[in-house]
Amino acid sequence: MDHKQLLSYTRRAVKDYHMLETDDKVAVGLSGGKDSLALLYAMHRLQQFYPKRFTLVAITVHLGFEAFQVQPLMEFCKALHVPYEVVTTQIADIVFQRPKQAGPCSLCAKLRKGALHQAALDLGCNKVAYAHHRDDCIETMLLSLLYEGRFHSFSPKTYLERTGLTLIRPLFYVPEAHLVGFQRKYRLPVVQNPCPADGYTKRQYVKGLLKDLNQENPGVKDRLFTAITAASFEDWPSKSH
Repeated sequence: MDHKQLLSYTRRAVKDYHMLETDDKVAVGLSGGKDSLALLYAMHRLQQFYPKRFTLVAITVHLGFEAFQVQPLMEFCKALHVPYEVVTTQIADIVFQRPKQAGPCSLCAKLRKGALHQAALDLGCNKVAYAHHRDDCIETMLLSLLYEGRFHSFSPKTYLERTGLTLIRPLFYVPEAHLVGFQRKYRLPVVQNPCPADGYTKRQYVKGLLKDLNQENPGVKDRLFTAITAASFEDWPSKSH
């Protein structure tokens, strides 16, 4: 996938789900993974021609792992001329060092979101962009189906009444395989995730399950995504036609 294809996917999602308005200030959560790097790149390029003018800031929530290096991310943002903020936390200590913390991923995600949202508010942002892609949407549906007994997935756009922030997912239509190719083609500076739980989660299990399903039944990912977007979930916004 080249940058034109990435922009096409992004612009379509933004238009279909009314993700951007004039004078929005958008915080992009920059974790250091391929997805968040591609998201920042796409939003920066979109900013240059999109008719509704908006501003960007990139935010990294540093979990406290000593091995995590922010310098490559800082240089990436500088090259794009996007303001960059690092939020220092002790989330790693809270999740892994303190006793009786079962289910570290759920707690970590909750704390990370809280830190990201607070930083976005402190910087005057009204929207936060997450790098969830099409495969994430399908995997979330399978997790919900297998472990909660309901057919559901995250929304492309969500308003948080308590904070006044709106969450948007501009990579909603992008297949993960395309993002892998994009990262390799443009050599995005991926920062290795030092979390000891990485690769040993329910989501990782479902990711493998989905891969097997798609290999045995070619096109199943497309059909699952179509089923999700065609469903009438109460918390999803109306889609443009």
